[in-house]
Amino acid sequence: MDMHAMVVDDSGIMRKMVMKSLMASKLADFMFTEAVDGQDALTKFDPAVVQMMFVDWNMPNMTGIELVRKIRETAPTHVPIVMITTEGTMSRVEEALDQCGVDGYVVKPFTVEVLQKKLEPLFEKLRDSQKKPKGFFGRLADKLA
Repeated sequence: MDMHAMVVDDSGIMRKMVMKSLMASKLADFMFTEAVDGQDALTKFDPAVVQMMFVDWNMPNMTGIELVRKIRETAPTHVPIVMITTEGTMSRVEEALDQCGVDGYVVKPFTVEVLQKKLEPLFEKLRDSQKKPKGFFGRLADKLA
């Protein structure tokens, strides 16, 4: 499965680490767009191209959670977003998942194995949705399921 992902983090080293870990996870054949903060990500974000986003929380100019809220308000389709952050408190996790619509949450530091385990269910869901028929027959299949 080919996957064009955007990695958003103000640390260049962390962006490289996330990309390297995603490649090592073998969950997909990744292509990447990098952004240095939420504002940069918004200017580079094209929902017709970017299929998934991996976003840090704490960044200058626009935080990751502000970026998520903006994407959810404006994107014409649902683009899966995974927070990869040091923010590990339950209140932050709940805010991201329940209030902002984040699809996954990974706390730094992480290993390739942890990343893979956290993301596998999301990728299974994506694979299943790609197998479904589109249009009328897709809606019909949803109703029958």
